Amino acid sequence: MTEVTKETIKKMVDAKISWEELLEVMRGDKEPDRFKKYLDVLQDRVDWDEKILLPIAAHLYIVQKNDGSKVVKCDCGYEFSDYRENWKLNALIYVRNTVDKIKEIYPDHMGCNSEWMELREYYCPECNTQLDVEAVPPGYPVVFNFLPDLEGFYSEWLGHPLS
Repeated sequence: MTEVTKETIKKMVDAKISWEELLEVMRGDKEPDRFKKYLDVLQDRVDWDEKILLPIAAHLYIVQKNDGSKVVKCDCGYEFSDYRENWKLNALIYVRNTVDKIKEIYPDHMGCNSEWMELREYYCPECNTQLDVEAVPPGYPVVFNFLPDLEGFYSEWLGHPLS
C-alpha cells in the first residue's frame, strides 16, 4: 500500500474518496505522521492561526492560544471556553420540547414523545452552525461529551509532549 497523503486525507474529510480507496486506507498500516497530516488539513481550512490540538466534533476544535491556554473554538473563530469546561454552556441552544417543535423536523408519529424526551440543538453564536444535538429526558443536565487527556494523548500516543 502507498502512503496516505494530505490529498487523500482531504478527500476523506470532504467525503469525496472512493470506497475502494477508503478500504485501502483502512486496511493499511497507519503512518506515524498521519494525525499530523490530518491536523494540517484542518488547520489549512480555518482563518485563524492558533494551533489545532484536537478536533472534538465537526467544526469544533481544541486549540492552543498564543498565551498557552487551550480553548474550544469553532471553524469561524468563535471561542467558547477553556476546553475543560462544557462549551455547550456558551452556545445558542434551541430546545424542541413540544409536539409542534418536533413536527418541524419529524413527520407525525416519527419523532420522540415530548413528555419523555426533548431535543437540544447547539449552535455557534457567531456563525450559527449547528454543532451538536442531544436527545435527553426533560430537565436532564447539559451533557459534557468528553474531556480528553491532552497531555497523555500527545505524550503516550503521539510520542512527544504537548508544547
